[in-house]
Amino acid sequence: MHGQMLLFLAFAAVALASAVMMVTRKSLVHSALYLIVTLFAVAAVYVLLHAEFLGAIQVLVYAGGIMVLFLFVILLVERPKSPAALKPRRAHAVASAVMTALVAGLLASYFLAGGPPRSADVAPLAVHGGNLETVAVTMFRDYLLPFEAVSVLLLVALVGAVVLARPKV
Repeated sequence: MHGQMLLFLAFAAVALASAVMMVTRKSLVHSALYLIVTLFAVAAVYVLLHAEFLGAIQVLVYAGGIMVLFLFVILLVERPKSPAALKPRRAHAVASAVMTALVAGLLASYFLAGGPPRSADVAPLAVHGGNLETVAVTMFRDYLLPFEAVSVLLLVALVGAVVLARPKV
């Protein structure tokens, strides 16, 4: 169990360091790459917390699909020409300080509460085949219709985005 806590702290440190690197880089492409590292580290934390489904979704959806879209946007959208548009504002610094204090408080309360779940806490999931199998069976047996409705809704949103983005003739 001690090794698992060390792995958790290592992945959390990697996620935190790469998140800081992401917001401090001047190159948008470098920031996107650090965001990918952050997303993979968060996925590893999910796996350590026995949330394999969330870890898989984190890698497939966010680190895979969403980051490809981010890179396309970064490469296709023009950056502002004036240096004044790129300067941070005082309101952004205050908001960043408040969010940092909030996240630090949440992390402190998490570690004071005992950290990641113990193996006894996840034993009932192991009886039913684990977290991933439990989520999959529930999703496709009990919630198949809402799952398909969401997929159709996402398809409609994708078609709408393509129609809005195409050049006017």
